[in-house]
Amino acid sequence: MRAVRVLLVAVLAAAAVTTTHAGAASSPYAPLDRPGPPLSVPAATLRAALHCEGDFRHGTLEPVLLSPGTSATPEQNFSWNYERAFTAQHRPWCDLTMPFHTLGDIQVAGEYLVYGIRTMHKLAGRRVAVLGHSQGGMSMRWALRFWPDTRAMVDDIIGMAPDNHGTTAGGGCQEGTTKCVPANWQQAAGSKFIAALNSRTETFRGISYTNVFTHTDEEVQPSDTAATASASLHTGAGAVTNVATQDICPTDGYEHNLMGTVDPVTYALVMDALSHRGPAVPSHVPASVCTEVYQPGIDPANPQNYLQPVQLLPSIVGILTPGFNLVGAPETSAEPALRCYVFARGC
Repeated sequence: MRAVRVLLVAVLAAAAVTTTHAGAASSPYAPLDRPGPPLSVPAATLRAALHCEGDFRHGTLEPVLLSPGTSATPEQNFSWNYERAFTAQHRPWCDLTMPFHTLGDIQVAGEYLVYGIRTMHKLAGRRVAVLGHSQGGMSMRWALRFWPDTRAMVDDIIGMAPDNHGTTAGGGCQEGTTKCVPANWQQAAGSKFIAALNSRTETFRGISYTNVFTHTDEEVQPSDTAATASASLHTGAGAVTNVATQDICPTDGYEHNLMGTVDPVTYALVMDALSHRGPAVPSHVPASVCTEVYQPGIDPANPQNYLQPVQLLPSIVGILTPGFNLVGAPETSAEPALRCYVFARGC
């Protein structure tokens, strides 16, 4: 009888392996372990886009790569909040300036992130964290998905209002009838880019994922529950926390843009994720955070608090007004084609 059971288990295991291999073989997307392609962006351009501060070799705090949101430069997104806070902590950090104020092809932005991760890992000699807002909280996952060598270099992925599954909020882009910047096409729920980003798996073993979202998000939707929010990740072997700021402070009212730049609740979750192994643990955040108005790093008397958001306005026009932008981003009448490395057939 025991021999029969052993044989049955072996048969079932073989069937499971066969089914898994068949499913993988039928996927149109690249295998998870296929080496990434050479970077197409010139090395000099990538070097010029990466700006770093702090002691990477001797510092004890986890280094952080900052990835800006759609339409933003790192100065507009992070210079007056997170970068000030990290500098005060003596935490080494880098930021990346993406082409066209992050309105261009996110596949190209992914190459900048590959370069940033590799360079920071080499500087520090240890794994790093990537912290991003909006598109910047999602786009680093393109690097992890299609350049497998970067996975061993990253400890934490932290997204503030990330659109991991695109957004249903709409942007007025209608294929064949309007022209939009590439990042608008690609961040729509159901885009080819989003399908490729989440192909085969969403997370990877050894990496911690913290996805913070807000129920008041007017740009990345849905944002109602951790089970359905665009920000949330569910599949794969990574350790994941999906949390709304209202799970910590029910009356937290900061919307999409302010939650990634000002909100003390988001900041507390970010810092918890950086302070220990694994993703953020919401129960670690004290209730006193709910009485705070803004996060550490922000000086209310600093004029940059107001100048940087104002300087962002011309870029935002490129998101809200199809066919019209003020930062020179290219516009197309359809979503940019996926690169050949995305597919199982390869290049």
